[in-house]
Amino acid sequence: MNESYTLTLEEAPDAQDVHFVRECLNAYNFAIVGEDDHKPLAIFVRDIDNAIVAGLLGGTYWGWLHVDILWIKDGLRRQGYGKALLAAAEQEAVQRGCRHAHLDTMSFQALEFYKRQGYTVFGELRDLPAGHTRYFMKKALQVDLYG
Repeated sequence: MNESYTLTLEEAPDAQDVHFVRECLNAYNFAIVGEDDHKPLAIFVRDIDNAIVAGLLGGTYWGWLHVDILWIKDGLRRQGYGKALLAAAEQEAVQRGCRHAHLDTMSFQALEFYKRQGYTVFGELRDLPAGHTRYFMKKALQVDLYG
């Protein structure tokens, strides 16, 4: 490395610095493959008091849905809320022009659930976290050609 540069490790980086680096990478990517048309996606299940009891966070970009987080409150799992959240996200993704979806899950989380929803494993990292496996999954979304 040239001596006129310094390498710094910053545990609490300035938000503007983080934004700058993200925008530089985005500019590089967009120059090669075009804008990603990223749109965030948030879907919630709320109780009668409007408190969130389940939710899905993710986004769409470059024709893909990415599910970042799908969480359901203890006591409400295995009652169809996860399936409903995922189906709503996939439906919205198709409306946004997406043809595929991807996500990741841990071996102690919802691997079998996602498989039942049509997702397949395309990669894994063993021992992340220690003693477990992180699975990377994808799915081709159903696009209604006549709708």
